[in-house]
Amino acid sequence: MKIASFLLDGQRRVGVLTERGLAVIDTGGADLGALLRQGLDIAGLRQRAAASQRFADPADVTFLPPAAEPPKVICVGLNYADHTKESPYEQPDYPTLFLRAATSLGAHGAAVERPRASETLDWEGEMVVVLGKGGRHIPKDKALDCVFGYAPGNEISVREYQFKSPQWTVGKNFDGTGTWGPYVVTSDELPPGGKGLKLETRLNGEVVQSANTGDMLFDVATVIATVSEAITLQAGDIIFSGTPAGVGFGRTPKRFMKHGDVVEVEIERIGLLRNPIRDEQR
Repeated sequence: MKIASFLLDGQRRVGVLTERGLAVIDTGGADLGALLRQGLDIAGLRQRAAASQRFADPADVTFLPPAAEPPKVICVGLNYADHTKESPYEQPDYPTLFLRAATSLGAHGAAVERPRASETLDWEGEMVVVLGKGGRHIPKDKALDCVFGYAPGNEISVREYQFKSPQWTVGKNFDGTGTWGPYVVTSDELPPGGKGLKLETRLNGEVVQSANTGDMLFDVATVIATVSEAITLQAGDIIFSGTPAGVGFGRTPKRFMKHGDVVEVEIERIGLLRNPIRDEQR
């Protein structure tokens, strides 16, 4: 199943993509993340979609982040060896974890603003993991049971601010820079852990990143198990699982996104995320 959160007739909706369009589910204004926190699972969502009597053309809706306010947005840095080599860091033997705020998230089709504060806006195509269940001290062999689905993501970074201090927080949390969607594909339709899928990032049609999700150093099960050693994971949490080589900061000369650019992240069997870039409105 492919599930999206979107605006239709001025109201927030959830829909499942079918041959007839988006089967609109009555959620009382809740998005997919809220439904997961309420305990809805894949089977329950499929039943609701089958009972839907209303369909919407995806071209007629405004997509929203599938979950606007996840309990946690966990990000994994340096999770592809080739990306670590183009960075100023040594490869760690423990996942490099950091958090994003909900205000940093953005949707498919939404304009990402190049901030007034810096011109170093950089792309990071990634696979996003959406949790349907959580817990603490989750064994690695049970970790994938927690995964509801996967989505394309772009963990866009403002490099100048990322490297102002040893902590990456500000450079990773400019408003609207962590885009994901438009669809979450349920885990039952993909390989375990989302492994073995081609991931490609394009800037104005030019391929700037090309990799395979099987190349992650810490796979999805490892990340979930590792995080849960310290932090209670919850339904509706999302994980940006890391980006491969090819970011603008790692190039010579460095290359960053500018007003008028269009950046796309496409993951095999999951979908295509597209965002235009514009200068921050003054």
